[in-house]
Amino acid sequence: MTTVTSAPVAAPQTAASRRPPRRLRAWATRAPLLPALVFMIVVTQLPFVATLVISFFDWNALYPDARHFAGFANYSEVLTDPDLRKSVLTTILLTVTVVVVSLVAGLALALLLDRRFRGRGIVRTLLIAPFLVVPVAAALLWKHVLYNPEYGLLNGLLHYVGGPQPDWISKTPLLAVEMSLIWQWTPFMMLILLAGLQSRSAEQIEAARMDGASPWQIFRHLTLPHLRRYLELGALLGSIYIVQNFDAVFTLTSGGLGTANLPYTVYQTFYQAHENGLASAAGVLVVIGSIIIATFALRVVSSLFREEVGRG
Repeated sequence: MTTVTSAPVAAPQTAASRRPPRRLRAWATRAPLLPALVFMIVVTQLPFVATLVISFFDWNALYPDARHFAGFANYSEVLTDPDLRKSVLTTILLTVTVVVVSLVAGLALALLLDRRFRGRGIVRTLLIAPFLVVPVAAALLWKHVLYNPEYGLLNGLLHYVGGPQPDWISKTPLLAVEMSLIWQWTPFMMLILLAGLQSRSAEQIEAARMDGASPWQIFRHLTLPHLRRYLELGALLGSIYIVQNFDAVFTLTSGGLGTANLPYTVYQTFYQAHENGLASAAGVLVVIGSIIIATFALRVVSSLFREEVGRG
C-alpha cells in the first residue's frame, strides 16, 4: 500500500507581503528628484569645489607653468592686503546703509498700505515695481535718467528751482550706489513687513484701543514687537544679496572712487590681474560669509513658521 504525500500548500499572499520593502519604496519616491539633484550638484557644487582647490595655488593665468601649491597664503593675502581690506569695509558700509534705510522706508510704506483707501491695489503694484526691474537695468536707469549731470531728472529739478547741478556719481559715488539699491530693495522689505502687519491679532489691537492706547503706543508695544522676526528676516535676506551685489557697483562707478566692494574686487583680481588663486580665495570668503548670514536667515524663517503653527 503506497502512501501519497501531498505537497505543502503555499500560504496565500497578503497585502502586507505584496508590498515592496520600505527602503525600496523610499528610493522609488526620491527617484524623480535625482535628475534635479544631479544637475544642482554639477552646476553649483563642482564649480565651488574647483574654486576651493584653486584658492590654495599661486596661479597667475599669464604664467600657467609657474603655478604651485601655496597653502593658505592667498587667504592670508586677502585678509592683509590694504585694497582688499578697504573693499571689505566698503561692503560692510554699503550693506548696513542699504539694509537699514530700506527697512525703515519699507516699514513706513507697509504701515501706509495696511490701511484701507481707494486705489490701494494700484499703489501697491506701483510700489512693488522697482523690485521687479532687472538689477543692471535699474542701475542704468539711475545712471542715465536720474544722475546724468546734463539731462538727468535730479539736475532738471534743481535747475527748475535754481539750485546747483552737481555730477552726482563723481561727487557722491557711494551714496549714488546706495540710493539705487535702496530704491530697488525697499519694496522687498515692504512686502515682508506688510505680511507681518496683516498677521497681527485684530483682537489685541481692538482691546488696546478700547483701553485708550494711542496709535504710537499700539505701534511701540504691540506692532513693533510682533514685527521683530519679520524685521530680522528682511535684514538677513537683504544682507545676503547686498554683500554679493556686483551690478550696481559695476554699472554706476566701475568700482572707482572708493566704491569697490568685495565682489567687484574679486572680479578685478580675476579678470584684470589674472590672479586666479587670489581671486578664488576672496570668492570663497564671500561664500562663507553668505552661508553664515543665510544660516541665521533660515533660523529666523523656521522660528516664524513655528510661531504661525503655534498660533493656528
